[in-house]
Amino acid sequence: MKNIIQFSISEEDGVYTAEGINVPVVTSGKTFEELKGNIQEAVELFFEDEDPKSLGFGMYPSIFTSFELSLNHGVRS
Repeated sequence: MKNIIQFSISEEDGVYTAEGINVPVVTSGKTFEELKGNIQEAVELFFEDEDPKSLGFGMYPSIFTSFELSLNHGVRS
C-alpha cells in the first residue's frame, strides 16, 4: 500500500502546475497557496466514492510535493 501521493510542481508564465506522479491528477494555481488548496481538492475528488485501498493507497495517505527550479537564468557558461 502506498501512503504518499506524489506531485511534481513546475511554474510557467506565472502559473504553478502540479502533476501527480502516482495518481492521474493535474491541477494549477496562480499562487502556491491557491495551488495547495487545488491539490487538496483534486485529491479529494480523485478519492470521492472510492476506497483508497482499491486504488492501492492506505486509508489516510499524505501528499508530498517537489518543486522544479530552472537554472537557465543567471547560470554562467
